[in-house]
Amino acid sequence: MTVASAAADDHVLSNRNYRHFLASRTCSSLGFQSLTVALGWMIYDLTGSAWMLGWIGFFQFLPMLVLTFVVGTVADRYDRRRIGLVCQWVEGATVLVLGLLVWNGALSATGILMAVTVLGAAQAFERPTMASLVPGIVGPAMLQRAIATSTSFMQTALIVGPSMGGILYGFGEIVPFAASFLLFLAAGLSVATIRLIAPPAARMPVTLRNVFAGVAFIRRTPAVLGMISLDLFAVLLGGATALLPIYASDILEAGPFGLGLLRASPAIGALSMSLYLSRRPITRGAGRKMFAAVAVFGLATLVFALSTHVWLSILALFIVGASDNISVVVRSSLVQLMTPDEMRGRVNAVNSLFIGTSNQLGEFESGMVAGLFGPVVAGVIGGLGTLAVVGIWMTAFPVLRRIERLDGR
Repeated sequence: MTVASAAADDHVLSNRNYRHFLASRTCSSLGFQSLTVALGWMIYDLTGSAWMLGWIGFFQFLPMLVLTFVVGTVADRYDRRRIGLVCQWVEGATVLVLGLLVWNGALSATGILMAVTVLGAAQAFERPTMASLVPGIVGPAMLQRAIATSTSFMQTALIVGPSMGGILYGFGEIVPFAASFLLFLAAGLSVATIRLIAPPAARMPVTLRNVFAGVAFIRRTPAVLGMISLDLFAVLLGGATALLPIYASDILEAGPFGLGLLRASPAIGALSMSLYLSRRPITRGAGRKMFAAVAVFGLATLVFALSTHVWLSILALFIVGASDNISVVVRSSLVQLMTPDEMRGRVNAVNSLFIGTSNQLGEFESGMVAGLFGPVVAGVIGGLGTLAVVGIWMTAFPVLRRIERLDGR
């Protein structure tokens, strides 16, 4: 029996513990995405200020920036399932308090920002900790398929969650809060039932060296350093999607409906590729395919930047999402496989910080360049910069080109 046929016979969704993990992550993401839409609408309704919408994003990101090294150390010292459970129930309790304040008409803009900070702190712990659980649930042979499947569910949540939040808000201010509370409760119950295939690693002493051991591991492991930094700079330079409102309004003249289609296209592309990779995982040339995917990401960004037709822009953004997803699956699988279990929490915490930073700074970079030179020039610079990064990284990290498999064999 070939590896491909064996994988087909042993699909990752047949793993009970992985199904519970998937349910936990999906419910948590749906709850968080729908909640942030409701909070954004509410704070704008209360203040009428676009600046306040920006502050919501800032206070979500700030805890990740501050807590990165604490998160990694905690995730490697304690049972990651319990950490996920505590995070999701803290999020649920926060939503419950928000719902009660909404019910009594006592929720203020300050209260919303305080709640967003708590939610951001919980997410800062939850995301890298839950990511570190996967190898202990499915094992290395099924890791790529598990990550691709998980990514497809998360992309679905990214598409459905905001729409769900908006629709539920239309039925009443309290409704999205009640739904998010139930989703976080279900997420916690799901993660509590996970059983690991390997016992948790022994606790390490808390020392300054151990706290920063994740950074040290990344620095002395060229393949991991190359993958994480490749994603950081590629996303940093290729953040043209931050300019979608300008393109929809001034260049494509597509209106609000067109903006919605443009925003959905990368997520739909990523979801489609996730579903494909969950059925047909990469078995050869993983490193070369990762570089090729990032190059396609840069080329598609260029096409989007230069396009004056809505259909071509939608297609380009679809390819942006699909190619980015290939890179995500390869990178996530390799980082998990190359990192010892006792260090996955710290490494994933640093990785999460890099991803969050690149997304935030990428939007900032695109906005600043667009303000100076216009959106088209900003998009072209982003696409060309991504292609340059691919060339430089292929030369600087030759070990990445030689990686063949993602199944730990």
